[in-house]
Amino acid sequence: MTSKALIKSDPHLAVPVGSLDSYIQAITRLPVLDAEEEKRLARRLRDRQDLEAARKLVMHNLRFVVHIARGYTGYGLNLGDLIQEGNIGLMKAVKRFDPEMNVRLISFAVHWIRAEIHEFILRNWRIVKVATTKAQRKLFFNLRSAKQRLGWFNSEEVNAVADDLGVTPQQVLEMESRLAGQDVSFDPAPTRNDDDGPMLAPAETLVDEHGDPAEALESEDWASHHEVRLHAGLRALDDRSRDIVSRRWLTDRKATLHELASEYGISAERVRQLESNAMRKLRSSLEA
Repeated sequence: MTSKALIKSDPHLAVPVGSLDSYIQAITRLPVLDAEEEKRLARRLRDRQDLEAARKLVMHNLRFVVHIARGYTGYGLNLGDLIQEGNIGLMKAVKRFDPEMNVRLISFAVHWIRAEIHEFILRNWRIVKVATTKAQRKLFFNLRSAKQRLGWFNSEEVNAVADDLGVTPQQVLEMESRLAGQDVSFDPAPTRNDDDGPMLAPAETLVDEHGDPAEALESEDWASHHEVRLHAGLRALDDRSRDIVSRRWLTDRKATLHELASEYGISAERVRQLESNAMRKLRSSLEA
């Protein structure tokens, strides 16, 4: 059940949830549970699998998910999607929460909320994934806050960030380069306005090896010349030699030497000799 469905199912909430603003207004009107009530609900969930207790634990902590999700709006993704992913993390945390840990639910749930949001950002921030290893993920989410000025890091800043995050300077430089890049479509945009700038898609910068009209015409003329010479060479052969060459080389089902030998009443070796002589004459005709 999604967080919006949870709100719709609560009879005490009359605020419509058709927009993000109304959703946020609705969840902020819910009071924060005190520690004793939270433990009581968590024990009901743990001991009796009470889904109503789970619903209340989720509902009364949704406001914290919004607060966490707003910290990730700088990645250019929809806030509503970030909140929804964070809500999934909250639900997972509620399922695993132990009331005897002597810690508040939201303190336990922060890890799960952030983990789901992180996964969503990494899946959707770029078409090409920028972070796959544990070290790359740590760099991805900490590099922006580690920057002390605009532009590229100098060597001292690179070393400082590497020491703080426990990675190598090379990994810092690699992630900085990935963050500075952007997805580029291989093919040109169909609605691109050429007046917007000289930016070209990669497909527009490739060399067309067959795009020269003069070369295309020369190739076509050369093929036509060979075809004419081939037909002239075949006409110059005697009927038997022409038939042997045609059936051995110019048909889909090639005849064997023995089939032709049986048909002409000669040996297979004689057929091979006739074929060899005819092919030599054809080569001479093509080279003329």
